[in-house]
Amino acid sequence: MKDRYKFLILVGVFIAAYFIPFNNIKVQKAILESFYMIQDYAQKHVLLCLVPAFFIAGAISVFVSQAAVMKYLGPFTHKLLSYSVASISGTILAVCSCTVLPLFAGIYRMGAGIGPASAFLYSGPAINVLAIVLSAKVLGWQIGLARAIGAVLFAYIIGLLIAITFRDEERKNRAMAMPVTDEPKRKLYQDVIYMASMVGVLIFANWGKPMDNTGIWHAIYTSKWYITALFGLIFAYTIWRWFEAKLIPMIVSGIAVILAVIFFHSWPIIPFSVAIAGLIWITKTSSDETKNWIDATWTYTLMIAPLLLGGVLIAGFLLGMPGSDNGIIPSRYISALVGGNSLTSNFIASIVGAFMYFATLTEVPILQGLLGSGMGKGPALALLLAGPALSLPSMLVIRQIMGTKKAIVFICYVIILSTIAGWIFGFIAG
Repeated sequence: MKDRYKFLILVGVFIAAYFIPFNNIKVQKAILESFYMIQDYAQKHVLLCLVPAFFIAGAISVFVSQAAVMKYLGPFTHKLLSYSVASISGTILAVCSCTVLPLFAGIYRMGAGIGPASAFLYSGPAINVLAIVLSAKVLGWQIGLARAIGAVLFAYIIGLLIAITFRDEERKNRAMAMPVTDEPKRKLYQDVIYMASMVGVLIFANWGKPMDNTGIWHAIYTSKWYITALFGLIFAYTIWRWFEAKLIPMIVSGIAVILAVIFFHSWPIIPFSVAIAGLIWITKTSSDETKNWIDATWTYTLMIAPLLLGGVLIAGFLLGMPGSDNGIIPSRYISALVGGNSLTSNFIASIVGAFMYFATLTEVPILQGLLGSGMGKGPALALLLAGPALSLPSMLVIRQIMGTKKAIVFICYVIILSTIAGWIFGFIAG
């Protein structure tokens, strides 16, 4: 099967190379736009978002006990508990549609039920407290409130729909699920602190700049690297004290990070990169457990990163950078198709949102421009509910993790529910 897909990709590339009119200025701009987009993605998201997410995914598969996953997210767990845990976990992370994928792969492969895992997959990028607050402030309180309610409900509804759709498989998982009796190597609070420290690094290293220069969100933004460093110190203590990391590599890596901070304090990405390199050295030279961790991290990286980067290239070619009009599909066509509040306009908005890539918070200014160009409030909400949760790159990876059938069903549920929610909201908001 894999060889068949490789052959189809090879044929597709040959046909594209043979027939695409590269001398056309529009095509040239679209190709250049795709590379601009992948450069923007690499600069803003790979080191700060994806790399920590890959490490967290590897840690989930190695250090988090299967018993814990089965207890809170498994097929035997009470639905209210499992879906609540999945939704709350995603809310806390508040990551983009691509960053959530390694984390989703980790819990799904550890035995989480397909329903709770799907709820987590949707809630991570969709239920972003800062994005919801920004939506209310920039786009109006009605859209902000509708987005908050819709995103929370969707996490539950999509998870339940996926579980019902694939209930036969869920029954098989229940029959095959065996109680895990292995004694954990660490106490629960130790694993919680360890995981929380990595999640803290992921969240605060990617804390976006708010529109206002006052208030708590701006205060957190101005202190983000100090907060990130604090979580990094907690993380360093946990892997030394509880995960048998060797002291010499940790000391050398710590000195290297301090020197990077001193000489490159204006470019926090450099000390951050040094810290990542040091972590790889520490894990590869310490205990078997940490070696398994870095191996699992590398496995997720090889599985997900190529598909993500390829998807970003395609999305950039078709739709261009957010706010740009250099994609093959002009943005003015999209704006013209999503005016009013018909089912068609809401459906088109959901489709466009599902295939476009939105970095965290970027959907708000983009929608502000579309609303100014005549986009209806209903389609705006539909795009807000479908856009952050999906993207063309994430679809490719979801299919790799869940399989083609489940991926198509998940994507269709997101689009259909977003369309219906936008249509209803359009009537209520006028």
